[in-house]
Amino acid sequence: MGIMTSQGPHTLPVPQPYEYERVIPVEPDWRRLPGWSEVSDARWRDAQWQRAHCVKTARQLRAVMGPLLEDRFYDDLEADHKRFATMSMLLTPQMLNTMAPGAPTRPAAFTEAFLADPVRRYMLPVASDREPEWPSHPYAQRDSLHEAEMWVVEGLTHRYPTKVLAELVSTCPQYCGHCTRMDLVGGSTPQVEKQKLTLKPADRQDQMIDYLKRNPGVRDVVVSGGDVANVPWPRLESFLMRLLDLESVRDVRLATKALAGLPQHWLQPAVLEGLERVARTAARRSVNLAVHTHVNHVQSVTPLVAEAARAALDAGVRDIRNQGVVMRGVNDSPKALLDLCMVLQGEANILPYYFYMCDMIPNAEHWRIAVWEAQELQHAVMGYLPGYATPRIVCDVPYVGKRWVHQLVDYDRERGVSQWTKNYRTGIELDDPDALTRRHPFYDPVTTLPEAGRRWWRENAQEKG
Repeated sequence: MGIMTSQGPHTLPVPQPYEYERVIPVEPDWRRLPGWSEVSDARWRDAQWQRAHCVKTARQLRAVMGPLLEDRFYDDLEADHKRFATMSMLLTPQMLNTMAPGAPTRPAAFTEAFLADPVRRYMLPVASDREPEWPSHPYAQRDSLHEAEMWVVEGLTHRYPTKVLAELVSTCPQYCGHCTRMDLVGGSTPQVEKQKLTLKPADRQDQMIDYLKRNPGVRDVVVSGGDVANVPWPRLESFLMRLLDLESVRDVRLATKALAGLPQHWLQPAVLEGLERVARTAARRSVNLAVHTHVNHVQSVTPLVAEAARAALDAGVRDIRNQGVVMRGVNDSPKALLDLCMVLQGEANILPYYFYMCDMIPNAEHWRIAVWEAQELQHAVMGYLPGYATPRIVCDVPYVGKRWVHQLVDYDRERGVSQWTKNYRTGIELDDPDALTRRHPFYDPVTTLPEAGRRWWRENAQEKG
């Protein structure tokens, strides 16, 4: 029978804007890369082997890639390191292996495929990726969300009335080029001398717990960094158990991109046993324990990632949710975003949750999209997934926080300036009578503006920068 419409039955198939086709995750064969041609399955699954063989330099990348990558790629990479990079290079074998998985092995063809690869584009940026005229927006800032201004003790950001962010560590198993905490996380680069956590970890945790005891209005703690996978498990478990001792804490979220970048860590018996102890305690005290991860492209969802997610759920974690970032050339099309969400939800038991617009950090303009593009993308992904698994695309507005992309109160499309308001005060605004009525601006990439808008920024960028 044909499809019924208001005009009667349709006998011809009507294509949908997005055609769903089930995709079963596949682990790319790491042996296709010359430097790993002899690596066994057992070694690949070993978390310590993965950490010991992370790629941190161009020399190490050459050792893995052999003749596959041409010199022009390394020249491009070196130029980026000298002029633009805000994050140092750090790639787990797992993450690197998801780049250009089906590329031809001829050097010229492989290099082109590698340059075009969406995972490479945000994990291993090169100079030719960057916007030539506007690599940074004039209003870009190193701590673009002003999190450090809202530290109530070192590493504890109290930005929302009932929620805090606890940064236990300033390192990750892998570094993303677009990192919103590029001011603090990872090693320094020629462009960025990083800030440092100065307290001893035990002292920092003591101060965090003491603050939460004194502020029972906080019910939700995001435990992050950096990445909690880089906190030694006994130290992390001790901190989590102390959180669970607080009657006021009702939600605990563990933030770890390593679920995708280093799933081997979360499959270690000692980690799973510890996670089960924490989950049992959370369940007994009716606290919601969740894992939040960060996956931006369907290529990153491999069988090992799905296995790690299932293992965490089996250990008693209530939910695993994904907080991705919408980036141009990575996942900014409806198909790319829906393909990712379908595989996360259907094959890996990971709930699509948020996709943030890329923050206004330095040298990020080639990744960022305009608010109107984010609005169109939100519209395009509606209706294909269950409502609870349909991601919200949000703009994290400086001094405001997360806002759905349709929540702006004014929008100058010509100059790319949107205005946003808030409904709560942060700790730095408690004495500000205008905090709830003030408008806060957010800026589209200049390259997305009409010519009149671009001209305005060219003429005014000096005084705005």
